[in-house]
Amino acid sequence: MRAEVFWRVAVVQLVAVAALALVLALVFSHGFFDSWGWLVGPLAWLGCAWITARVVGLDPAQTLLRALLAGIVSVLAVLIDQHWLGLLIAVGLLAYLCARTPGERPA
Repeated sequence: MRAEVFWRVAVVQLVAVAALALVLALVFSHGFFDSWGWLVGPLAWLGCAWITARVVGLDPAQTLLRALLAGIVSVLAVLIDQHWLGLLIAVGLLAYLCARTPGERPA
């Protein structure tokens, strides 16, 4: 695993998600997220992953696929009302998937 890539992906994705969450929270009411969070959340996550890929210098298509996989795992935390825990799990998993050396077997 490439540790530098892991940390760069983790930091950039976390900052991008936090910044976007802050902007969206300032613009929209809580009710908007109750009604549309199921759509806005995943789109925001993928948009931030695309930004992360561009900033870190990764293939955007591969990064979006990895973000999709990480996002699916985070849904489990969201279902038990632990949204921010799900975010941290997804960021860690995305960073791990992006940092794996080509041909490396999963741990």
